[in-house]
Amino acid sequence: MGRTDLSRPLGRSGGRAEAGIPAGNAAYAELSVRWYDLLLRAVLHALPPLWSALGLPRAAGALRHYLRGNGAPYRVDAAELLALPVVRAAADTQLARWRDEALERWCAGPRAAAAYPADSGWRGVLLPRRGGTDWWLALRGVQYRLTGTVRVAADGSTSAEYRFAVHKSWNFDRSESEYGIPFTPFARLHETGLAREFTVTGEAFGHV
Repeated sequence: MGRTDLSRPLGRSGGRAEAGIPAGNAAYAELSVRWYDLLLRAVLHALPPLWSALGLPRAAGALRHYLRGNGAPYRVDAAELLALPVVRAAADTQLARWRDEALERWCAGPRAAAAYPADSGWRGVLLPRRGGTDWWLALRGVQYRLTGTVRVAADGSTSAEYRFAVHKSWNFDRSESEYGIPFTPFARLHETGLAREFTVTGEAFGHV
């Protein structure tokens, strides 16, 4: 049967215990609506149909959800997100770290089959536009967390089972901009109650 190591999970150093990064915006519907807020909202309502027609369904769906204004969680296909090269590389780095740490602990023990819990903590990854315009427009970046188990056989071979969880606080941070376009006008839609920030979630499973 082997033994199970119940000490600190592998790979946790450097990861955050909690997901979510505050944007520093005003609270929902805290500010008064101005005419330019209404104009911006009307312009943005035209983008989801256009993006869908251009083959950008994820971007269209995320913006449409923001403008819908109910603030409900929004699920994405985490398996498709994990397949992006930049995300896959980040996950593979953590999985390799798990296996290295598992072997280090295993070598210090009786060299019998063993299982080690593993947890990366929450970590961030930016999505480059070149890696996929649809995902870039939809999320720009995400936080991810890998949890699972690394098994080391009696001969020292390793395998890992993992859960890949996704989290993003979908908002327009007043302190940010993209290509010289400030996010403050877009953040105002939440702050005036014309749209609403929400949480993006998703999960996928795998083994190596």
